[in-house]
Parts: sequence; C-alpha cells; structure tokens
Amino acid sequence: MKKIINDPDKVVQDMIKGFVAAYPNDVKQLPNTTGIVRKEAPFSNKVGLVSGGGSGHEPAHAGYVGQGLLDAAVAGEVFTSPTPDQLIEAIKAVDGGAGVFLIIKNYTGDILNFEMAAELAEAEGIEVDKVVVNDDVAVEDSSFTSGRRGIAGTVFVHKIAGAKAEQGASLQDVKQTAQKVVANVRSMGVALSSCTVPAAGKPSFELADDEMEIGIGIHGEPGIERKQIGSADDIAAELTKKILEDNKLTKNDDVAVMVNGLGSTPEMELYIVNGKVQELLAEKGINVYKTFVGEYMTSLEMAGCSVTFLKLDHELKELLDAESNAPAFRAK
Repeated sequence: MKKIINDPDKVVQDMIKGFVAAYPNDVKQLPNTTGIVRKEAPFSNKVGLVSGGGSGHEPAHAGYVGQGLLDAAVAGEVFTSPTPDQLIEAIKAVDGGAGVFLIIKNYTGDILNFEMAAELAEAEGIEVDKVVVNDDVAVEDSSFTSGRRGIAGTVFVHKIAGAKAEQGASLQDVKQTAQKVVANVRSMGVALSSCTVPAAGKPSFELADDEMEIGIGIHGEPGIERKQIGSADDIAAELTKKILEDNKLTKNDDVAVMVNGLGSTPEMELYIVNGKVQELLAEKGINVYKTFVGEYMTSLEMAGCSVTFLKLDHELKELLDAESNAPAFRAK
C-alpha cells in the first residue's frame, strides 16, 4: 500500500485538520468531533442542512459546506457512517430555530445513525426532518442497503436543498424540494480498479487488467456485471442507456448532467465520456441545461466514473443556478 498518510488509524482526523486549515475563514471543526460547520452558524430562522457519511468520498461531504449548500457535514471513519453522538452535535450547531434537515445516502448504517441522532435532537426540542437519496439504478439491494444506493446524485440534493434553505424556505418546503430532486435524479457507475482502505492495507476487491465492473458502488460493492473493458463510448452508452430506461426521460426534457470521477480517473477521460453522453442525449432530443465534469463523490483512489442525470423543471433550474460558495461547488 502506497499512501501519503501518517497513521492509518488517524487519517480522518488528519484530513479534517488540513481541511479546516485550508478554509479558516469559512468553516470550523466542531470540538471533539469530525464534524465541519459553517463558521457563522447557526443562522437565525434558516433551516440548517446536515449531511455526512463515511470518509473516502472527498470532496463529499465537507467540501459542500458553505453558503447555498450544507451548514454542516460529519465524517465517519473511511467507508463507515458517522456516529449518532457526532451527528447530534452537528444538528445542535446549525439549529437556528427553523429546524434542521438531514440529507442521508441510502446505506443502512447512515440511516440508523442519522435517525438516532434525529430522535436525540427532537428530545431536546429541535425539529428535524430528512430525505434519503437512492439514485443508483444499478442494483435494487446490496449488503450495504435495503433498496437502491445513494451515490453522486446526492450532490445535486445538497445543492438544490441548500439553495432552497438559503432563500428562507420552511423545513417542509425544503423537504418537498429535496424529495423532488430524489424522485428525478438517477446515476450509475463503472470501476476499472479497486481502492485500498488505509486501515485494511490491501485492495477491497480484484479486477484483472482487462476487466471492468459495471454498476459498482462507491464503497466497492459489486455491480451488475463484470466484463471485458470497453471503450469510453461503450461505457458512456451502457451507463446512459440504463439511466434513461429508469428515469424515463423523453424528448424535450431538460436535464443536468454530472460525469463524476471516482478518485483516480483523469479529467481527460471524464471529458471523453461526457462527449458521448452529450451526443446520446442530443440524439434523443433531450436538452442538457447544465453539465458538471469532475470529482464530486469519489471512492478513495478507485479508477472509474459515474454518470448522473437530473430531470429539471423551472424551480430546480433556478435553485441549481443559485449562488453557492462551498469549496467543492462554487456558483454565481
């Protein structure tokens, strides 16, 4: 294992320290936790947004803490849910009197721990609500989930729910908008290589040099098929076809597209995939309103990518365009 780390058991703490040092005017670390919060939080009469999950998916989730996005994010150990005691501290830190909204990826550990933290917060008089993101069209169930997994489409939920909250919307209105995003966002990924969890010291799974895994999860969970590696156009076509079949996009629909790298895929390759994705959508008369290419939800140093489509209406377009200043998602 070759990694630029100090102690394999302290990578998360070291990462948080370095993240705060990079953005000292914008964020702060919650004492005795691995939670990151906006420096000026809480904000009076604004719904607070909290997300998080296992580390190893950077820039998710701390990279999305900022104006117009999350108010706090809590990092668990690598590929492990943050604990309820850390999550409750984040909830309390962002409660400005209008309630707190939780954005949870559909993994069993995340759901259990976030819900436990919500119960603790409600016992202290904080109103809490949530949405569960399940955008992965590859598999219906896995060892990590009941139902579909939450992957890169979660970033669109962060952005749009964050913009809605920034407008001063109520907790119920933020939830309704977030649910609309979840209902209209679909993703699917492919892996060309595995990744190595620092504490484990060895790859999570093995792929031969000429193999790829279609439908991989962001923790290395199995996909739907292991097959001989194809061209970028072949991969783009396979992912696009599956997403379109599930999302039932039709001619003249407007979409946002995200081509997301999983950790060690050069942008060159992501743009090649995006070129084919755009071509396929144009052939079907689907209008691409906005495109995002880069690393948004990674899996340590896994090679591969995911493709996400979000069907848009007028409200979602406005919120997607709204200003945000988080380190990993800046918009004007």
